[in-house]
Amino acid sequence: MINCKLATTPMNLNEKLQQNDGAEMVDKHRFKSFVGGLIYLTHTRHDISYSIGVISRFMQCPSRDHFDAAKQVMRYIAETIEYGIWYSKVSDFKLCGFTDSDWASSLDDRRSVSANVFTLGSGVIT
Repeated sequence: MINCKLATTPMNLNEKLQQNDGAEMVDKHRFKSFVGGLIYLTHTRHDISYSIGVISRFMQCPSRDHFDAAKQVMRYIAETIEYGIWYSKVSDFKLCGFTDSDWASSLDDRRSVSANVFTLGSGVIT
């Protein structure tokens, strides 16, 4: 993926991943290893957390479409390699929280998705 085409978003906006999408199956162990590395990156790259959460739902039966979605995240990381968590000295050290959710967005089991972000000063802490 060194010379890959870069991506400006971690997921394609109109792509809806499903468990049984009819696409060719890929090696489960390779997919788990690939996604596991991306999960590790979410500790410092909170901007990919949602995408990795969606992709990790398909660990048991990954298809080519799921692997392509994971590679899309890698292309996004290559494009935004300079992103990260930066803490700077500020005089007003406030704790702020934001939350968002949807209603039954999963096409497989109709589960809802929710997320939250907390910042302390100028940096994200969760």
